[in-house]
Amino acid sequence: MKEIGGYIEFESYHGTLFHEGALRLNCGRNCLAYLIEACGIKRIKLPYFLCSSVKDVCARYGVDTTFYHIDSAFRPVGDLALADDEWLYIVNYYGQLTNDEAAAYKQKFGRVIFDNAQSYFLPPVKNVDTIYTCRKFFGVPDGAFLYTDKRLDVELPADESFERIHYIMGRYERNAGEFYKESADNNKFFAGEPIKRMSKLTKDLLRSFDYERIIARRTENFTYLHDRLGGINKLTLTVPEGAFMYPLYLENGAEVKKALCEAKIFVPTLWGDVFECCDENSLEYDYAKNIVPLPIDQRYDIEDMGYILTKLKEEGVL
Repeated sequence: MKEIGGYIEFESYHGTLFHEGALRLNCGRNCLAYLIEACGIKRIKLPYFLCSSVKDVCARYGVDTTFYHIDSAFRPVGDLALADDEWLYIVNYYGQLTNDEAAAYKQKFGRVIFDNAQSYFLPPVKNVDTIYTCRKFFGVPDGAFLYTDKRLDVELPADESFERIHYIMGRYERNAGEFYKESADNNKFFAGEPIKRMSKLTKDLLRSFDYERIIARRTENFTYLHDRLGGINKLTLTVPEGAFMYPLYLENGAEVKKALCEAKIFVPTLWGDVFECCDENSLEYDYAKNIVPLPIDQRYDIEDMGYILTKLKEEGVL
């Protein structure tokens, strides 16, 4: 029965979703799970430079995995030839791959999945199965988008987010440290979650954002840092529209990350799983250890970027 009246709930927003035409699911790893089920994927070739969530999904569904290396520009290298029933999983690290490259991989290999978890604002390539996640770019507890022409013939349940948004609201009014455990617990929550539709709350929040402003701010911040750090950065970078983070690759990146975190500039170690599965002399190990992902998102402006540069100067980076 429809309810009318009573106390007022969270406001409904009526803007557009940036990925309006995609499937709306509860998390990025379940976008892959959806493709595994819908496409009947039995074998997949993954990069070594990868988080555990993707490998865990493959293991959960009994998908056989093989691995390939990347080069210094984050492109796949080595023997990429696919078996007749094998798929190629490509990650767009820091938004450095282009859609022309995605289209070329699709044309060459056919069965390709393009992971745009770090390139939310790069449009998908037609007929390329493409994954986007929301939590890396916005203050939402879950949510992901999947572009594919495959469909599961099942009615998916809807996710609910209201019990998992507390840490986001808490950090808005207080500080990150008070709610870090909740944030980490939320990350772990999805390990065993089934495929669900995106929650009503997350979908509503995603309709509230000023995407033009967000894209402009992220691009401006990335450009500002790159103009001043590009000369010492061991990576050769392009400037993505609406960038994820600024990857500063230094010989002593691990020490710089530690110093920045102590100064409350929170920089993550991404793809830390490679410390267990890759040799210490591998590029993947070095990248995970020494790339310093600097925050450049829409919460911050040029003044904040200047503050980061000041801290880097104090550490002898500049």
